Amino acid sequence: MADLRYNAGKIANENVHKIGIIALGSHLENHGPALPIDTDAKIATNIAFKASLESGAKFLGVIYPAYELDEIDHGQHVSLDILKENIIATLNSARKFLNLEKIIIVNAHGGNIPLINELNDIEDETSLIITLNNTIIENEGPHGGSGELSMGKVLNIVNEDEIDKQADVRIYNEVGLHGFKKARENDINIEEGAKDIEENGVYIDETYGEQLFNLAINSVLLDVEKLLDF
Repeated sequence: MADLRYNAGKIANENVHKIGIIALGSHLENHGPALPIDTDAKIATNIAFKASLESGAKFLGVIYPAYELDEIDHGQHVSLDILKENIIATLNSARKFLNLEKIIIVNAHGGNIPLINELNDIEDETSLIITLNNTIIENEGPHGGSGELSMGKVLNIVNEDEIDKQADVRIYNEVGLHGFKKARENDINIEEGAKDIEENGVYIDETYGEQLFNLAINSVLLDVEKLLDF
């Protein structure tokens, strides 16, 4: 078997090859008429891929399933247990074939946030150190709102002919999660996002989209640096 040149190419530290970056979003949920149903997966994948290019860490692709709270019915999702099982199987395969020790999961779907409570189990089942990066969720604003639209513009996945309809929450009640009363009652951030869409509508700003992507990519790069020191 050939000896691999782990120090070859443009990398700062050859130990970066022990780190994998994988995207996690949602492939099957409504985002209003201007954005596709796999918006979250495409946003997460863009962040994960660009962070892997910058750092030299291995890009592992995207996890297929996603979880969502029961009170939010705007797509097709799986239980948290099924998502967890899929992640464990995917990461075990990556560890086996790619000699990985550490993983960064780049999450761009708010429904997946409860996964943070499962990380210890995932680490135990995979013998990997796991970091869950939720930066883009924390900064993009309401579901299907201006943040996602602006990132969608960067990715060229927005149907701009439908922008005028995007904030019509009477028809597209998933935008801002406006139509999900229980979720709004249970989460002040969802409530504020729904009100923002209702009162201010939406807009597209490509510069804003680039800023959101850069913020998220830099956050993943910081996670890589932390794992290199760990």
